[in-house]
Amino acid sequence: MASKEETHRKFYVILISLAAGMAGLLYGYDTACISGAIGFLKTLYHLSPAAQGFITSSIMIGGVVGVAFSGFLSDRFGRRKILMWGAGLFFIAALLSAATHSPAELIGARIIGGIGIGLASSLATTYISEVAPAAIRGTLSSLYQLLTTIGIALTYFVNLLIVNQGGYHWGEVTGWRWMLGIGAVPALLFFIALVVAPESPRWLIQHTKVEAGFNILVKINGQAGAQNEMTEIATAIRRDRNSTLAKLFQPGLRRALGIGIFLAFCNQAAGMNVIMYYGPQIFQTAGFGGNSQFMATAGIGVVNMLATIGATLMIDRAGRKKLLMVGAGLLTAWSAAIAYAFASGNGLLLLVSLFGFVISFAISMGPIPWIMIPELFPTYLRARASGICTVFLWGANWAVGQFTPVMLNAWGGRNTFIFFALMNVIIFVGVHFFVPETKDKTLEEIEAFFWPKNHARATDAKVDLAQSQNETRAQVKKADRKTFIK
Repeated sequence: MASKEETHRKFYVILISLAAGMAGLLYGYDTACISGAIGFLKTLYHLSPAAQGFITSSIMIGGVVGVAFSGFLSDRFGRRKILMWGAGLFFIAALLSAATHSPAELIGARIIGGIGIGLASSLATTYISEVAPAAIRGTLSSLYQLLTTIGIALTYFVNLLIVNQGGYHWGEVTGWRWMLGIGAVPALLFFIALVVAPESPRWLIQHTKVEAGFNILVKINGQAGAQNEMTEIATAIRRDRNSTLAKLFQPGLRRALGIGIFLAFCNQAAGMNVIMYYGPQIFQTAGFGGNSQFMATAGIGVVNMLATIGATLMIDRAGRKKLLMVGAGLLTAWSAAIAYAFASGNGLLLLVSLFGFVISFAISMGPIPWIMIPELFPTYLRARASGICTVFLWGANWAVGQFTPVMLNAWGGRNTFIFFALMNVIIFVGVHFFVPETKDKTLEEIEAFFWPKNHARATDAKVDLAQSQNETRAQVKKADRKTFIK
Protein backbone atom coordinates (compact mmCIF):
# COMPACT_ATOMS: atom_id res chain seq x y z
CA MET A 1 0.00 0.00 0.00
CA ALA A 2 1.37 3.40 -1.01
CA SER A 3 2.39 5.74 1.78
CA LYS A 4 0.91 9.20 2.19
CA GLU A 5 4.14 10.72 0.88
CA GLU A 6 4.10 8.50 -2.24
CA THR A 7 0.47 9.38 -2.90
CA HIS A 8 1.30 13.07 -2.59
CA ARG A 9 4.22 12.74 -5.04
CA LYS A 10 2.06 10.87 -7.54
CA PHE A 11 -0.65 13.51 -7.29
CA TYR A 12 1.94 16.25 -7.87
CA VAL A 13 3.37 14.71 -11.03
CA ILE A 14 -0.12 14.03 -12.39
CA LEU A 15 -1.06 17.65 -11.73
CA ILE A 16 1.92 19.15 -13.56
CA SER A 17 1.53 16.64 -16.40
CA LEU A 18 -2.09 17.71 -16.78
CA ALA A 19 -0.98 21.34 -16.93
CA ALA A 20 1.33 20.63 -19.88
CA GLY A 21 -1.12 18.19 -21.44
CA MET A 22 -3.70 20.94 -21.74
CA ALA A 23 -1.89 21.81 -24.97
CA GLY A 24 -3.99 18.95 -26.27
CA LEU A 25 -7.14 20.95 -25.54
CA LEU A 26 -5.99 23.55 -28.05
CA TYR A 27 -5.20 20.96 -30.70
CA GLY A 28 -8.46 19.13 -30.02
CA TYR A 29 -10.53 22.29 -30.10
CA ASP A 30 -9.17 23.41 -33.45
CA THR A 31 -9.53 19.93 -34.95
CA ALA A 32 -13.22 19.85 -34.04
CA CYS A 33 -14.32 23.48 -34.43
CA ILE A 34 -13.32 23.71 -38.10
CA SER A 35 -15.36 20.59 -38.91
CA GLY A 36 -18.48 22.46 -37.78
CA ALA A 37 -17.58 25.75 -39.40
CA ILE A 38 -16.31 24.61 -42.79
CA GLY A 39 -19.77 23.78 -44.17
CA PHE A 40 -21.05 27.28 -43.40
CA LEU A 41 -17.86 28.84 -44.76
CA LYS A 42 -18.24 26.81 -47.97
CA THR A 43 -21.67 28.36 -48.56
CA LEU A 44 -20.78 31.86 -47.35
CA TYR A 45 -17.65 32.22 -49.51
CA HIS A 46 -18.59 29.77 -52.33
CA LEU A 47 -15.50 27.69 -51.65
CA SER A 48 -14.17 25.01 -53.99
CA PRO A 49 -12.95 21.68 -52.50
CA ALA A 50 -9.35 22.93 -52.74
CA ALA A 51 -10.25 26.21 -50.99
CA GLN A 52 -12.06 24.31 -48.21
CA GLY A 53 -8.94 22.21 -47.79
CA PHE A 54 -6.71 25.28 -47.64
CA ILE A 55 -8.77 26.98 -44.92
CA THR A 56 -8.79 23.76 -42.91
CA SER A 57 -5.09 23.04 -43.43
CA SER A 58 -3.81 26.61 -43.08
CA ILE A 59 -3.40 26.15 -39.35
CA MET A 60 -0.94 23.36 -40.11
CA ILE A 61 1.24 25.81 -42.05
CA GLY A 62 1.63 27.80 -38.84
CA GLY A 63 2.04 24.53 -36.97
CA VAL A 64 5.05 23.54 -39.06
CA VAL A 65 6.65 26.94 -38.34
CA GLY A 66 5.91 26.70 -34.61
CA VAL A 67 7.21 23.15 -34.31
CA ALA A 68 10.34 23.93 -36.33
CA PHE A 69 11.39 26.58 -33.81
CA SER A 70 9.93 25.06 -30.63
CA GLY A 71 12.92 22.87 -29.80
CA PHE A 72 15.51 25.59 -30.29
CA LEU A 73 13.46 28.16 -28.38
CA SER A 74 12.72 25.81 -25.49
CA ASP A 75 16.38 24.80 -25.20
CA ARG A 76 17.18 28.49 -24.85
CA PHE A 77 14.29 29.81 -22.74
CA GLY A 78 12.79 26.70 -21.10
CA ARG A 79 9.96 24.29 -21.85
CA ARG A 80 7.37 26.05 -19.67
CA LYS A 81 7.94 29.54 -21.07
CA ILE A 82 7.55 28.44 -24.71
CA LEU A 83 4.39 26.51 -23.83
CA MET A 84 3.02 29.78 -22.40
CA TRP A 85 3.90 31.62 -25.61
CA GLY A 86 1.98 28.98 -27.55
CA ALA A 87 -1.10 29.46 -25.35
CA GLY A 88 -0.96 33.23 -25.84
CA LEU A 89 -0.70 33.03 -29.62
CA PHE A 90 -3.66 30.67 -29.88
CA PHE A 91 -5.74 32.91 -27.61
CA ILE A 92 -5.13 35.86 -29.94
CA ALA A 93 -5.75 33.75 -33.06
CA ALA A 94 -9.10 32.44 -31.81
CA LEU A 95 -10.43 35.96 -31.29
CA LEU A 96 -9.06 37.09 -34.66
CA SER A 97 -10.67 34.13 -36.44
CA ALA A 98 -14.09 35.05 -35.09
CA ALA A 99 -13.73 38.62 -36.37
CA THR A 100 -12.58 37.89 -39.96
CA HIS A 101 -14.58 38.88 -43.05
CA SER A 102 -12.79 37.07 -45.86
CA PRO A 103 -11.10 33.71 -46.50
CA ALA A 104 -7.69 35.45 -46.66
CA GLU A 105 -8.16 37.03 -43.21
CA LEU A 106 -9.32 33.72 -41.76
CA ILE A 107 -6.34 31.88 -43.22
CA GLY A 108 -3.99 34.49 -41.71
CA ALA A 109 -5.59 34.14 -38.27
CA ARG A 110 -5.41 30.34 -38.45
CA ILE A 111 -1.73 30.46 -39.37
CA ILE A 112 -1.08 32.50 -36.20
CA GLY A 113 -3.04 29.95 -34.18
CA GLY A 114 -1.06 27.18 -35.84
CA ILE A 115 2.21 28.72 -34.69
CA GLY A 116 0.85 28.65 -31.14
CA ILE A 117 -0.26 25.03 -31.34
CA GLY A 118 2.97 24.08 -33.08
CA LEU A 119 5.04 25.56 -30.25
CA ALA A 120 2.99 23.63 -27.69
CA SER A 121 2.33 20.29 -29.40
CA SER A 122 5.72 18.61 -29.28
CA LEU A 123 6.88 20.45 -26.15
CA ALA A 124 3.92 19.24 -24.09
CA THR A 125 4.92 15.60 -24.37
CA THR A 126 8.62 16.50 -24.14
CA TYR A 127 7.91 18.26 -20.83
CA ILE A 128 5.82 15.34 -19.51
CA SER A 129 8.46 12.77 -20.52
CA GLU A 130 11.07 14.80 -18.59
CA VAL A 131 9.06 15.00 -15.35
CA ALA A 132 7.36 11.57 -15.31
CA PRO A 133 8.82 8.51 -13.51
CA ALA A 134 9.62 5.69 -15.96
CA ALA A 135 6.92 3.34 -14.58
CA ILE A 136 4.08 5.73 -15.41
CA ARG A 137 5.67 7.84 -18.14
CA GLY A 138 3.50 6.31 -20.89
CA THR A 139 0.31 6.91 -18.94
CA LEU A 140 1.19 10.51 -18.15
CA SER A 141 2.42 11.27 -21.67
CA SER A 142 -0.88 9.95 -23.03
CA LEU A 143 -2.63 12.75 -21.11
CA TYR A 144 -1.84 15.01 -24.08
CA GLN A 145 -3.84 12.78 -26.41
CA LEU A 146 -6.56 12.25 -23.79
CA LEU A 147 -7.03 16.00 -23.39
CA THR A 148 -7.01 16.32 -27.18
CA THR A 149 -9.93 13.90 -27.39
CA ILE A 150 -11.73 15.65 -24.53
CA GLY A 151 -11.30 18.92 -26.43
CA ILE A 152 -12.64 17.29 -29.60
CA ALA A 153 -15.67 15.77 -27.86
CA LEU A 154 -16.58 18.96 -25.99
CA THR A 155 -16.19 21.03 -29.13
CA TYR A 156 -18.45 18.76 -31.17
CA PHE A 157 -21.15 19.33 -28.56
CA VAL A 158 -20.43 23.07 -28.60
CA ASN A 159 -20.85 22.97 -32.38
CA LEU A 160 -24.13 21.08 -32.00
CA LEU A 161 -25.36 23.59 -29.41
CA ILE A 162 -24.43 26.51 -31.66
CA VAL A 163 -26.16 25.15 -34.79
CA ASN A 164 -29.31 24.60 -32.74
CA GLN A 165 -29.44 28.31 -31.81
CA GLY A 166 -30.80 29.33 -35.21
CA GLY A 167 -31.42 28.30 -38.79
CA TYR A 168 -28.83 27.65 -41.46
CA HIS A 169 -28.61 31.33 -42.40
CA TRP A 170 -27.81 32.25 -38.79
CA GLY A 171 -25.06 29.63 -38.77
CA GLU A 172 -23.69 30.97 -42.04
CA VAL A 173 -23.54 34.56 -40.78
CA THR A 174 -22.86 34.19 -37.03
CA GLY A 175 -22.67 30.59 -35.83
CA TRP A 176 -19.28 29.74 -37.32
CA ARG A 177 -17.78 32.81 -35.62
CA TRP A 178 -18.78 31.42 -32.22
CA MET A 179 -17.36 28.02 -33.16
CA LEU A 180 -13.95 29.52 -33.87
CA GLY A 181 -13.91 32.25 -31.20
CA ILE A 182 -14.66 30.01 -28.21
CA GLY A 183 -11.18 28.55 -28.75
CA ALA A 184 -9.88 31.46 -26.65
CA VAL A 185 -11.28 29.70 -23.55
CA PRO A 186 -9.07 26.56 -23.56
CA ALA A 187 -6.09 28.76 -24.50
CA LEU A 188 -6.66 30.92 -21.41
CA LEU A 189 -7.08 27.85 -19.18
CA PHE A 190 -3.84 26.39 -20.55
CA PHE A 191 -1.95 29.61 -19.84
CA ILE A 192 -3.26 29.79 -16.25
CA ALA A 193 -2.31 26.15 -15.59
CA LEU A 194 1.25 26.80 -16.78
CA VAL A 195 1.64 29.77 -14.43
CA VAL A 196 1.69 27.39 -11.45
CA ALA A 197 3.61 24.52 -13.13
CA PRO A 198 7.40 24.19 -12.58
CA GLU A 199 10.07 24.13 -15.26
CA SER A 200 11.36 20.74 -16.47
CA PRO A 201 13.93 19.48 -13.91
CA ARG A 202 16.12 18.04 -16.68
CA TRP A 203 16.18 21.44 -18.43
CA LEU A 204 17.05 23.18 -15.17
CA ILE A 205 19.90 20.77 -14.41
CA GLN A 206 21.22 21.07 -17.97
CA HIS A 207 21.32 24.86 -17.51
CA THR A 208 23.20 24.59 -14.18
CA LYS A 209 20.13 25.40 -12.07
CA VAL A 210 20.82 22.18 -10.24
CA GLU A 211 19.30 22.99 -6.85
CA ALA A 212 15.96 23.96 -8.42
CA GLY A 213 15.97 20.87 -10.63
CA PHE A 214 16.83 18.58 -7.72
CA ASN A 215 14.02 20.01 -5.57
CA ILE A 216 11.48 19.23 -8.32
CA LEU A 217 12.87 15.70 -8.68
CA VAL A 218 12.43 15.20 -4.92
CA LYS A 219 8.76 16.21 -5.22
CA ILE A 220 8.35 13.67 -8.01
CA ASN A 221 10.55 10.72 -6.95
CA GLY A 222 11.40 11.24 -3.27
CA GLN A 223 14.89 11.87 -1.90
CA ALA A 224 16.46 8.54 -2.90
CA GLY A 225 14.80 8.43 -6.29
CA ALA A 226 15.81 12.04 -6.99
CA GLN A 227 19.43 11.20 -6.12
CA ASN A 228 19.46 8.32 -8.63
CA GLU A 229 17.77 10.45 -11.31
CA MET A 230 20.26 13.23 -10.64
CA THR A 231 23.13 10.84 -11.20
CA GLU A 232 21.79 9.57 -14.55
CA ILE A 233 20.92 13.06 -15.79
CA ALA A 234 24.25 14.55 -14.79
CA THR A 235 26.13 11.66 -16.40
CA ALA A 236 24.23 12.08 -19.66
CA ILE A 237 24.81 15.84 -19.65
CA ARG A 238 28.52 15.43 -19.01
CA ARG A 239 28.89 12.87 -21.78
CA ASP A 240 26.95 14.96 -24.29
CA ARG A 241 28.18 18.42 -23.22
CA ASN A 242 29.94 19.13 -26.52
CA SER A 243 27.47 17.37 -28.80
CA THR A 244 25.57 19.24 -31.49
CA LEU A 245 22.45 18.75 -33.57
CA ALA A 246 24.65 17.10 -36.22
CA LYS A 247 24.88 14.06 -33.93
CA LEU A 248 21.27 13.26 -34.87
CA PHE A 249 22.51 12.29 -38.33
CA GLN A 250 25.28 9.97 -37.12
CA PRO A 251 24.91 6.20 -36.58
CA GLY A 252 22.68 5.42 -33.61
CA LEU A 253 20.66 8.58 -33.23
CA ARG A 254 20.10 8.64 -36.98
CA ARG A 255 18.08 5.47 -36.47
CA ALA A 256 16.16 7.08 -33.60
CA LEU A 257 15.37 10.08 -35.80
CA GLY A 258 14.12 7.82 -38.59
CA ILE A 259 11.83 5.97 -36.19
CA GLY A 260 10.56 9.26 -34.76
CA ILE A 261 9.73 10.61 -38.22
CA PHE A 262 8.02 7.33 -39.12
CA LEU A 263 5.87 7.46 -35.96
CA ALA A 264 4.95 11.08 -36.72
CA PHE A 265 3.89 9.99 -40.21
CA CYS A 266 1.82 7.12 -38.74
CA ASN A 267 -0.18 9.49 -36.55
CA GLN A 268 -1.60 11.23 -39.62
CA ALA A 269 -1.35 8.59 -42.37
CA ALA A 270 -3.74 6.34 -40.42
CA GLY A 271 -6.55 8.65 -41.60
CA MET A 272 -8.17 9.76 -38.34
CA ASN A 273 -8.23 13.44 -39.22
CA VAL A 274 -10.26 12.72 -42.33
CA ILE A 275 -13.08 12.04 -39.87
CA MET A 276 -12.14 14.75 -37.38
CA TYR A 277 -11.96 17.56 -39.95
CA TYR A 278 -14.78 16.53 -42.26
CA GLY A 279 -17.07 14.35 -40.14
CA PRO A 280 -20.30 16.30 -40.75
CA GLN A 281 -19.68 16.36 -44.50
CA ILE A 282 -18.92 12.63 -44.55
CA PHE A 283 -22.18 11.88 -42.75
CA GLN A 284 -24.07 14.27 -45.01
CA THR A 285 -22.69 12.45 -48.05
CA ALA A 286 -23.90 9.18 -46.52
CA GLY A 287 -27.47 10.52 -46.26
CA PHE A 288 -27.65 11.97 -42.74
CA GLY A 289 -29.99 14.96 -42.90
CA GLY A 290 -30.80 18.07 -40.85
CA ASN A 291 -28.44 18.42 -37.88
CA SER A 292 -28.09 14.64 -37.53
CA GLN A 293 -24.61 14.80 -39.06
CA PHE A 294 -23.53 17.03 -36.15
CA MET A 295 -25.07 14.57 -33.68
CA ALA A 296 -23.29 11.63 -35.32
CA THR A 297 -20.01 13.54 -35.26
CA ALA A 298 -20.52 14.35 -31.56
CA GLY A 299 -20.97 10.62 -30.98
CA ILE A 300 -17.63 10.02 -32.71
CA GLY A 301 -16.04 12.53 -30.32
CA VAL A 302 -17.42 10.74 -27.24
CA VAL A 303 -16.26 7.32 -28.46
CA ASN A 304 -12.82 8.75 -29.20
CA MET A 305 -12.55 10.22 -25.70
CA LEU A 306 -13.69 7.05 -23.91
CA ALA A 307 -11.36 4.84 -25.94
CA THR A 308 -8.43 7.16 -25.18
CA ILE A 309 -9.17 6.85 -21.46
CA GLY A 310 -8.89 3.07 -21.89
CA ALA A 311 -5.62 3.48 -23.79
CA THR A 312 -4.22 5.66 -21.00
CA LEU A 313 -4.71 2.77 -18.59
CA MET A 314 -3.21 0.17 -20.97
CA ILE A 315 -0.10 1.80 -22.40
CA ASP A 316 2.28 1.14 -19.49
CA ARG A 317 0.95 -2.43 -19.12
CA ALA A 318 0.60 -3.67 -22.69
CA GLY A 319 3.56 -1.83 -24.17
CA ARG A 320 3.85 0.70 -26.98
CA LYS A 321 4.82 -1.58 -29.88
CA LYS A 322 2.16 -4.20 -29.26
CA LEU A 323 -0.62 -1.61 -29.19
CA LEU A 324 0.72 0.03 -32.36
CA MET A 325 0.62 -3.28 -34.23
CA VAL A 326 -2.83 -4.24 -32.97
CA GLY A 327 -4.10 -0.77 -33.84
CA ALA A 328 -2.65 -0.82 -37.37
CA GLY A 329 -4.27 -4.19 -38.06
CA LEU A 330 -7.67 -3.04 -36.81
CA LEU A 331 -7.43 0.29 -38.67
CA THR A 332 -6.82 -1.62 -41.91
CA ALA A 333 -9.92 -3.75 -41.34
CA TRP A 334 -12.15 -0.84 -40.35
CA SER A 335 -10.96 1.29 -43.29
CA ALA A 336 -12.03 -1.53 -45.62
CA ALA A 337 -15.40 -1.74 -43.83
CA ILE A 338 -15.93 2.03 -44.23
CA ALA A 339 -15.11 1.74 -47.94
CA TYR A 340 -17.69 -1.06 -48.28
CA ALA A 341 -20.29 0.99 -46.39
CA PHE A 342 -19.83 3.85 -48.85
CA ALA A 343 -20.07 1.46 -51.81
CA SER A 344 -23.26 -0.16 -50.49
CA GLY A 345 -24.85 3.05 -49.22
CA ASN A 346 -25.37 1.50 -45.76
CA GLY A 347 -25.49 4.42 -43.28
CA LEU A 348 -25.69 2.20 -40.17
CA LEU A 349 -22.66 0.16 -41.25
CA LEU A 350 -20.80 3.41 -41.92
CA LEU A 351 -21.53 4.70 -38.41
CA VAL A 352 -20.51 1.41 -36.74
CA SER A 353 -17.35 1.16 -38.87
CA LEU A 354 -16.38 4.75 -38.06
CA PHE A 355 -16.81 4.00 -34.34
CA GLY A 356 -14.55 0.94 -34.72
CA PHE A 357 -11.99 2.98 -36.63
CA VAL A 358 -11.94 5.71 -33.98
CA ILE A 359 -11.54 3.20 -31.12
CA SER A 360 -8.66 1.47 -32.92
CA PHE A 361 -6.89 4.78 -33.50
CA ALA A 362 -7.44 5.95 -29.93
CA ILE A 363 -5.63 2.92 -28.44
CA SER A 364 -2.68 3.07 -30.81
CA MET A 365 -1.78 5.66 -33.44
CA GLY A 366 -3.40 8.49 -31.49
CA PRO A 367 -1.45 8.65 -28.21
CA ILE A 368 1.59 6.41 -28.78
CA PRO A 369 3.57 8.46 -31.34
CA TRP A 370 3.25 11.51 -29.05
CA ILE A 371 4.56 9.38 -26.17
CA MET A 372 7.39 7.61 -27.96
CA ILE A 373 8.92 10.45 -29.98
CA PRO A 374 10.32 12.35 -26.95
CA GLU A 375 11.43 9.04 -25.39
CA LEU A 376 13.77 8.26 -28.29
CA PHE A 377 16.23 11.13 -27.79
CA PRO A 378 18.75 12.25 -25.11
CA THR A 379 18.08 15.31 -22.96
CA TYR A 380 20.35 17.69 -24.84
CA LEU A 381 18.57 16.91 -28.15
CA ARG A 382 15.10 15.92 -26.99
CA ALA A 383 13.22 19.14 -27.66
CA ARG A 384 14.90 19.85 -31.00
CA ALA A 385 14.67 16.26 -32.25
CA SER A 386 11.03 16.02 -31.18
CA GLY A 387 10.42 19.29 -33.00
CA ILE A 388 11.95 17.91 -36.19
CA CYS A 389 9.76 14.80 -35.99
CA THR A 390 6.66 16.86 -35.27
CA VAL A 391 7.36 19.01 -38.33
CA PHE A 392 6.72 15.85 -40.37
CA LEU A 393 3.58 15.16 -38.32
CA TRP A 394 2.25 18.64 -39.01
CA GLY A 395 3.26 18.37 -42.66
CA ALA A 396 1.29 15.13 -43.01
CA ASN A 397 -1.55 16.76 -41.06
CA TRP A 398 -1.56 19.61 -43.59
CA ALA A 399 -1.77 17.11 -46.46
CA VAL A 400 -4.76 15.36 -44.87
CA GLY A 401 -6.57 18.65 -44.25
CA GLN A 402 -5.74 20.03 -47.70
CA PHE A 403 -6.44 17.03 -49.91
CA THR A 404 -9.28 15.19 -48.17
CA PRO A 405 -12.04 17.35 -49.77
CA VAL A 406 -10.36 16.88 -53.15
CA MET A 407 -10.11 13.10 -52.63
CA LEU A 408 -13.71 12.80 -51.46
CA ASN A 409 -14.88 14.88 -54.42
CA ALA A 410 -12.78 13.05 -57.04
CA TRP A 411 -12.57 9.51 -55.64
CA GLY A 412 -15.63 9.25 -53.42
CA GLY A 413 -15.72 7.80 -49.92
CA ARG A 414 -15.03 4.22 -51.01
CA ASN A 415 -11.73 4.82 -52.79
CA THR A 416 -10.60 7.39 -50.21
CA PHE A 417 -10.82 4.81 -47.42
CA ILE A 418 -9.31 2.07 -49.58
CA PHE A 419 -6.31 4.40 -49.83
CA PHE A 420 -6.12 4.69 -46.03
CA ALA A 421 -6.49 0.91 -45.66
CA LEU A 422 -3.33 0.53 -47.76
CA MET A 423 -1.57 3.19 -45.68
CA ASN A 424 -2.34 1.22 -42.50
CA VAL A 425 -0.88 -1.95 -44.02
CA ILE A 426 2.37 -0.01 -44.60
CA ILE A 427 2.24 1.26 -41.00
CA PHE A 428 1.80 -2.31 -39.65
CA VAL A 429 4.84 -3.59 -41.57
CA GLY A 430 6.96 -0.59 -40.54
CA VAL A 431 6.13 -0.91 -36.84
CA HIS A 432 6.85 -4.66 -36.89
CA PHE A 433 10.31 -4.32 -38.39
CA PHE A 434 11.63 -0.97 -37.18
CA VAL A 435 9.99 0.30 -33.96
CA PRO A 436 11.50 -0.79 -30.59
CA GLU A 437 9.66 -1.20 -27.29
CA THR A 438 10.33 1.58 -24.74
CA LYS A 439 8.01 0.38 -21.95
CA ASP A 440 9.50 0.51 -18.41
CA LYS A 441 12.83 1.98 -19.58
CA THR A 442 14.32 5.21 -18.25
CA LEU A 443 15.08 7.92 -20.78
CA GLU A 444 18.80 7.29 -20.29
CA GLU A 445 18.36 3.52 -20.91
CA ILE A 446 16.51 4.28 -24.16
CA GLU A 447 19.35 6.60 -25.17
CA ALA A 448 21.86 3.78 -24.61
CA PHE A 449 19.74 1.43 -26.77
CA PHE A 450 20.50 3.52 -29.85
CA TRP A 451 24.26 3.48 -29.43
CA PRO A 452 25.79 1.72 -32.49
CA LYS A 453 25.92 -2.00 -31.67
CA ASN A 454 28.90 -2.81 -33.90
CA HIS A 455 30.67 0.52 -33.65
CA ALA A 456 34.04 0.55 -31.96
CA ARG A 457 33.13 3.54 -29.81
CA ALA A 458 29.98 1.90 -28.47
CA THR A 459 31.83 -0.32 -25.99
CA ASP A 460 34.00 2.58 -24.89
CA ALA A 461 30.91 4.72 -24.42
CA LYS A 462 29.29 2.11 -22.18
CA VAL A 463 32.45 1.81 -20.09
CA ASP A 464 32.71 5.60 -19.90
CA LEU A 465 29.06 5.78 -18.84
CA ALA A 466 29.55 3.29 -16.01
CA GLN A 467 32.72 5.03 -14.83
CA SER A 468 31.08 8.44 -15.08
CA GLN A 469 28.07 7.25 -13.09
CA ASN A 470 30.31 5.90 -10.32
CA GLU A 471 32.27 9.16 -10.23
CA THR A 472 29.08 11.21 -10.18
CA ARG A 473 27.56 9.16 -7.34
CA ALA A 474 30.69 9.75 -5.29
CA GLN A 475 30.56 13.46 -6.03
CA VAL A 476 26.89 13.71 -5.14
CA LYS A 477 27.64 12.33 -1.69
CA LYS A 478 30.30 14.90 -0.89
CA ALA A 479 29.80 17.88 -3.20
CA ASP A 480 27.30 20.72 -3.29
CA ARG A 481 24.48 19.97 -5.76
CA LYS A 482 24.92 23.44 -7.29
CA THR A 483 28.33 22.55 -8.67
CA PHE A 484 28.56 18.78 -9.08
CA ILE A 485 27.80 18.67 -12.82
CA LYS A 486 30.17 21.49 -13.72
